[in-house]
This record gives sequence, structure tokens and C-alpha cells, in this order.
Amino acid sequence: MTEASTPAPPATEAPGAAGRPPGEEPRSYGHWIGGAWQPSARGHYPVTDPATELPVGRAPEGGAEEIDAAVRAARAAQQEWAAAPARERSRVLERIADLIEERGPALLPLLQAETGATRAVARGMQLPTAAERFRRYARGALESDTVPLAPRPVAASALAPGGLIGAAAVRRPMGVVGCITSYNFPVVNLAGKVAPALAMGNAVVCKPAQQDPLSCLELGPVLKEAGLPDGLYNVVTGSGPGPGEALVAHPDVDMISFTGSTAVGKKIAERAGRDMKRTLMELGGKGAALVLDDADDRIRQAALTAIASTWTFHSGQICTAPTRALVHRSHHDAFVTELARYASALTVGDPRDKRTVVGPLISAAQRERVEAHIAQARREGATVRAGGQRPAQPATGYYVAPTLLTDVTPEMTVAREELFGPVVVVLPFEDDEEAVRLANSTPYGLHDYVFGGDTGRAWRLAGRLRSGNVGINTVQRHPETPFGGFKESGIGRDGGSFGLHAYSELQSIVWPS
Repeated sequence: MTEASTPAPPATEAPGAAGRPPGEEPRSYGHWIGGAWQPSARGHYPVTDPATELPVGRAPEGGAEEIDAAVRAARAAQQEWAAAPARERSRVLERIADLIEERGPALLPLLQAETGATRAVARGMQLPTAAERFRRYARGALESDTVPLAPRPVAASALAPGGLIGAAAVRRPMGVVGCITSYNFPVVNLAGKVAPALAMGNAVVCKPAQQDPLSCLELGPVLKEAGLPDGLYNVVTGSGPGPGEALVAHPDVDMISFTGSTAVGKKIAERAGRDMKRTLMELGGKGAALVLDDADDRIRQAALTAIASTWTFHSGQICTAPTRALVHRSHHDAFVTELARYASALTVGDPRDKRTVVGPLISAAQRERVEAHIAQARREGATVRAGGQRPAQPATGYYVAPTLLTDVTPEMTVAREELFGPVVVVLPFEDDEEAVRLANSTPYGLHDYVFGGDTGRAWRLAGRLRSGNVGINTVQRHPETPFGGFKESGIGRDGGSFGLHAYSELQSIVWPS
């Protein structure tokens, strides 16, 4: 497993679109399969900048044939990688992290153009976080994969003689992992799957979201340069569901790791179940932020800023966003006034402008979906306290103004469904019982928050929330915690050492002592 140089791709399949001179045609990409660019026999589709509505590049159309080629390349490379010393896997992952940090400035314009992320989000939360995930699992590759179990005396039976029996539980690689990712954080989300999968000795075939796959394709040469053997990282893209469906159905794929909507997750689970494929699913969320009656001015301000992150952090396109503000009646009116003032003061505009706080949604279709939910909320009796429409400026781009809805009831669609946009709903409550009931009233259970002065009380309330993650007086995350959801928000956990567990099978080994 020596360091490999990256061959120059064909001119029609050039691997870069960031920073191209004005007037130059958007570049066309190939699939990344077996450590090389592969021409797209099915042609290409445009990837659009959601702020300018102009093409960023052209992604290759893929289907079952390309998925099959990628899976075969992954299968051919996986066993040798799994048998390699852990220190070798760790060295390669560490080098990947180094190269992502080195290439970040050059890759950033492309990433920002295809995602519509603001400067703050793109510079602070996209590539640096992806590099850190590879670095974390460079350390993870060195973690012990064996749990020794104390010997136990076992009586003789018709099965075998008695004696002192020793045992160990050992994590083994899954094999070939299919990674299907979401559009909000394409490289970060992919790194969170690929890095632990590779650390455990797996090979991956990736199907990025159709809206912004170019940065994920760009990672191919980076991983190759870092010394990752050919075939371990493969990327097939497409504008429709075909490549993803072929990946889930492929008989030589051992596991599917999916981040996306609950509706799609259910379809994947149904299809994967036919072959008993292992699945890891991070699905939708409808986060509740409980603002308790004992919240003082400092904590109320923390809650206000946290809830406003639904508007300011990638325009609400994040599954953990606190989109439901559940506010004790003693604070309700003043809190709504402050939220409305906050929303109205936010700068909406070109994500490349350092003054911009709220950028565009990913596509025209997503903007129309969010607008339809707001319109339905109006019809159902909700009051729009801020936003609720497209901003007058910019003239191009898929923008929705930061929106605050009050007079919302728990039965309204806007209070139950994930919108994935800059929309916050406020519901009042009288006591802890009602707060818990409201928080648990949706099909989701990914990330909730409790803001209150008595942290012991907040801890007890957290235990009553059917949510995989609960923040107390913060929306900050801890990188080593297990991440995943209750109910329809997902299956399984990743993050920290739990990510290594997610991409491995447990094997029990028993012997006479």
C-alpha cells in the first residue's frame, strides 16, 4: 500500500470547477471509480449555484452499471485493506486530513457555490470539520477492536465437556458500505461516514445528493494522493433516484449508511431488509427548544440565540435545528417580540458577502416546498410575525426570508413536519407536563433542547424527552457523543468511538482455558 500519484483526467472530465475564469464553460466531471475518473456514458446534468441560479459544473449521470463497477472495485480492494496494519490505515487517514486542510482554500469556492452556504458556514463548518473527522478516525483506527471477557466455568453438557471457557468480542469490518448523503453538508456528511468506515477496514461506494456532488467527487484525487488504495473510495452521481436505488439493491453491498429524509429512509430500510443489509440512518428532525419558567435573562438570551440559529445556520437546512420554540406562558409574549425583532434584523443575501447571515435554500423546489408550508400554516390559522415571503433582494437565488409563526397548534402540519428552511414556530405551555407532551408530539426525535435555571430539573426533563440528543442551555455538540434519533428520526448511532461500532459487526470467539 504505497503512496499513489494521481493521473491527469481527460480534458472533458476535468476535476475542478472552483475559481474558473469568467466566461469559461462549467467543467464536466466523471464518476470516481477504482481510483480513476471514469467517463459518463449517460451524459451529464447541471449543478446550479442556489444564489445565482447559474451552473457551477456538470455532474455525471449514473445508473446500475456504474454502481456495479464501483461495488466490484470496492469488493476487490476491501480485504487487503482490512488485513493491513491498523497503523497503516491510521497513517492514510491522517494524511487525508492534512490534504483537506491544505486544499481547503482552493476547494472552498466550489463548495460554497454548489451549496449556497454563507462564508461563516463554509469556512468554519464545512472543510475544517471534514478534516477533523478524518483525523479523529485516524486515531480511531488504533483503538482496540477486541473486548476480552472474563473466563467462566461452564458445566458439562450433551453438547461439550465442562471446563473454564474464555471468550472475546471482536469488531470485524462490514465489507462494502454504501454511503448516501444529504445536500446540506456534503463533504462533512460524507467524511462522517467514510472516515470511520475506512478506519474499520471497509471500502465505500458513495452516492452524494444530486444537488451538490462536485466537492465529493473532488475528494477522489485527494484520497488517492494520501495513499488510499484504489477502489476503497468510489463516487457515483446522478440527478434521479436510480443510482441510490441500485446501490441499496446491489447484492454485494453489506451495509447502507444514509442521511436524509424519513420518507426516503423508510424506502431504503424496506429494500435493504430483503437482503438483511445492515443500516445506519440519520433521518428527519423537528427539534423542540423548551424555555422554562425559571429561565433568567441570561438563559433566555441563550435560548433566543439558539432558536434563531434556525435562521442563521445554513438557512434552517439542518436536521438538528430547534425549529419549535416551546415557551412558558410567563415568557411567551416578550420572547415572541424579541424573536420577531431578531428575525427582521437579519441580513439576507449573497452568501459570498461577509455581511450575509441568511443565504439561499438549495433549490427552487425546496423554496417552493417551504413556501407551501407557510401558506398552509396561514390557512390553518397561524400568524406570521416575521418573514413569510421571498425577500425583495437579491433578485436571483432561492431565498426565503427568516419566518416566525405564532398562534400555532400542535396539530398543524408546520408544527409536526420537518420543513428544512428558515421557519420557527412558537407554542406556549403552562407546566412541565404540557412541555414534555408538546415536545414528544411529533413523529421525530433527533435533537431537543431545554433552557432553564435549575439544571437538575432540566436533566430530569431531558430524560422524559423521546429524543436521541438533548442540549441543556446550549445548542453546542460534543464530538464524542453517540449521534442518532429516536422514533422516525433514525436507526443506529455514530460519532466518536460509536462510529467505529456502527461500521463493524461483532464476532464472538470462544475457547477452552
